[in-house]
Amino acid sequence: MANLKEIRNRIASVSSTMQITSAMKMVSAAKLKKAQDAITAMRPYADKLTELLQGLSATLDADSGSKYSNQREVNNVLIVTVTSNRGLCGAFNSNVIKQVQQLIDNDYAGKKVSVFAIGKKGNDAYSKKGMVVANESAVFDDLTFENVAEIAELLMEKFVAGEFDKIEIVYNKFKNAATQEIMIEQFLPIVPVEGNANLNLDYIFEPTKAEIVEQLSCASIKWQ
Repeated sequence: MANLKEIRNRIASVSSTMQITSAMKMVSAAKLKKAQDAITAMRPYADKLTELLQGLSATLDADSGSKYSNQREVNNVLIVTVTSNRGLCGAFNSNVIKQVQQLIDNDYAGKKVSVFAIGKKGNDAYSKKGMVVANESAVFDDLTFENVAEIAELLMEKFVAGEFDKIEIVYNKFKNAATQEIMIEQFLPIVPVEGNANLNLDYIFEPTKAEIVEQLSCASIKWQ
């Protein structure tokens, strides 16, 4: 049986651990708030960028180089999976993997489907099946616009080269700290805006419309 001195030492040890974990909780809460504010502030710009891209692409005619909105028969599909590099985050990764599997089994049954992994968890899930054509998990180590743009440009090149007829992105859209919504977003070909609203405005484009579409396509890839 522990004596009084040992009990006091244990109480002191637990109190010290509580202070450390409390400090860690405060730091984590501050980091989460900063990330949440950044996502919330970015979203209106990302949505408007997508709207501009879709509207501008719809005004391009067949001879003006609308290569990113070229609709062709879908035989080869590339699914970009956005997961984390680490676990212990509930259903954050498993929901993405389940959604990708549903697309493979249902929407693209009989098609050749490949996976472009961003995040180690997605790579681990599909590399065993021999479906992963690229793994860009290291982008999270230095998550900048320039590094993300390189990935977007690579995807665009693969589409234009005819390697894939359709590219979709599956990711978690942030709603709050406890809830994320699974999103399936078609990256290429560009989906034209529905209707003719705001398509006939008298704009002067510099550079050309086709060049603007290419640059916006690179910038519009977003992971929320």
